[in-house]
Parts: sequence; C-alpha cells; structure tokens
Amino acid sequence: MLITFEGGEGSGKTTLIEKLKKELLLLGKEVVTTREPGGSVIAEKIRNILLDNNNQSIKPHTEALLFAASRAQHLDEVIIPNLDKIILCDRYIDSSFAYQAFGRDLGLEFVKSVNQYALSYMPDMTFYIDLDPQVGMARVHQNRGHKTDRLDLETKTFHEKVRSGYLELSKIYANRFIVIEGNRTIDEIYQHILGEILKRI
Repeated sequence: MLITFEGGEGSGKTTLIEKLKKELLLLGKEVVTTREPGGSVIAEKIRNILLDNNNQSIKPHTEALLFAASRAQHLDEVIIPNLDKIILCDRYIDSSFAYQAFGRDLGLEFVKSVNQYALSYMPDMTFYIDLDPQVGMARVHQNRGHKTDRLDLETKTFHEKVRSGYLELSKIYANRFIVIEGNRTIDEIYQHILGEILKRI
C-alpha cells in the first residue's frame, strides 16, 4: 500500500509517520518511510534547490517542474521497488496539486500534465491533516529544531489558498482522502489514522 500524508506547515506529519511505522513494525508489517520532495539522493538534491531560502526567484512553472522531476526520481528509486510493502510517504502528488495548482494558480491540468508519470502510481490512502495556517506556522516557529525554508516564508494568503486547495482535493478524490481535524492532540490524530489503516490491512 502507498499511504500518503498531507497538510500545511506544522501539522505534525513527520511525528505521526514515525509513530505509525513503529506500531506497524510491531504488528509484523514491512514498512518503508519516505518523503517528498526528496526520498532518494538525487531527489534530495532537488529538494535542497526548492526549499533554499536564497532561491526566492524560482518561478511557479519552474517550481512545479522541479517537484515533478524529484517525484519521478523518487518513484523509480523508492516507491515502485517497494510497492509490495506498506509505504508511508510524507507528501506526494497532492502537495503539488495544493501548492502549485491552487497556491500558485497554475491549475490542476498543468500540474497533472507534468506529473503524468506519477498519475500511474496514485496513493491507496491519503490522510490530510487540516489545520489553520496561522496555527501551523506558530507551531513551526515554536519548534526550535525546524529550519525555516522557502515555502515557510510564503504569505498567509498563499497558505490559505493551499489549505483551500487541499479541501477541494478531498472532494475530488473522496475515495482515498481522509480529512483529519488538526487541532486535536498528536495522540488522538495518531489513533484515528492507525484505526483507518488497520481497517484496510
């Protein structure tokens, strides 16, 4: 299964994935955890370009193409070889839809066109942790271990458009999207997500 985790900044995806991995391993499942952008050597190099605060001049179409390039490499090196396991992926194609199609106003058709390869490997389940962008960014700034990146520095309006995009995607892909209220405790969110995964496996 390919299970993806989506949400704005500060929604707790990384923590949740680590907790879920430990639990699923205890249950005897084979689990791979990964992330986007990144997840493999070349994909991580593209990630560094995308998130570098010094790269403010990256244009929206270039940004979308770089995300798609990173994803193609990630698919070939990590996702496809492990489809016989449970893959827990921190962001995937829905991030491109939310951030570039909606946040950057590039439209779904353009973003789909540059991610044609990834459309053949859509998630089995997608958990979207819905959180007010202001709350999420406050968490980011409180987390001293978090290094602020280029997308963290975007405007409140941009992050609100991204959130609206995710909520629209949850309707378009209602068969795989599970929307989780992000204001609950990490443990409450974790138990909810674990329950949904165990139903499927």
